[in-house]
Amino acid sequence: MPKWSSFVHKFAPTRSYQFSYAVVLGLFLGLGCLGFYLSKVYSYLFDDPKACVNCHIMTPHYATWFHSSHRERATCNDCHVPHDNLIRALWFKMSDGLRHANVFTLGSYPQVIRIRETGASVVQENCLRCHSFQVNFVSISQITYDKFKAGEGKLCWDCHREIPHGRISSQASTPYARVPELGPSLPNWILQYLNK
Repeated sequence: MPKWSSFVHKFAPTRSYQFSYAVVLGLFLGLGCLGFYLSKVYSYLFDDPKACVNCHIMTPHYATWFHSSHRERATCNDCHVPHDNLIRALWFKMSDGLRHANVFTLGSYPQVIRIRETGASVVQENCLRCHSFQVNFVSISQITYDKFKAGEGKLCWDCHREIPHGRISSQASTPYARVPELGPSLPNWILQYLNK
């Protein structure tokens, strides 16, 4: 017998355990799919800003963006995801999304949300990318986040603080913000069954 076959044969479930393995595997797959659906993971594959309010802690950020001038021109991903190449954009979106999911699931987010260094670097890149025609004559046009950290200048939002999110600091700053409804957590076919 080849080595691979003996390895598979050694770890393959016996007939008495095959049903148990199938049930456990089915439970894990079912719970994984349910978690995927309930957390609306699929919504993060696109650029719809409504995906950001899947997490209620982002309500003030969505509400203030919605009432800003950026709403007509830029979505959340236009500012908060890198655009220099697709691989970097997907990697950033995935790693940042997993961190957000972890923080939200564990309830370990702070009352006042602050942008991290990696996010600040991306936002600065995108400010300059979109507004290059406006800042070409200003010394800030060449300021990257690394140069800012080295003390060589200011970031765009040091002066333009209220664009696009205003001076928000927490959920308490926009207590009556109107955001898109998330809709029911359960699929329609289950709701129809329960309403019979």
